Amino acid sequence: MNYETILVEPVLSEKTNNMRESCKYVFKVDPRASKLQIKEAVRRVFKVTPVSCNVMNVPGKPKRLRYKAGKTPEWKKAIVTIKQGEKIALFEGV
Repeated sequence: MNYETILVEPVLSEKTNNMRESCKYVFKVDPRASKLQIKEAVRRVFKVTPVSCNVMNVPGKPKRLRYKAGKTPEWKKAIVTIKQGEKIALFEGV
């Protein structure tokens, strides 16, 4: 698996913005990626030192469009803690 394709997109919300103060960054990741692969991808792509990685599968929510029932897709979320004092430039100014 390519390291650039493991990290799909950053998750930007009010809660994740508050988590950045404690050096925790949240990403939507490839569902097949492991914790070690995610840490290595963050290290190589952003040139920071990841300390830990917590991973969770987010279930899809039930939705409706008029008379059709369906659900949003399931996805995998990773919370990566980086070394104190380091920052990821992608998130700065957001």
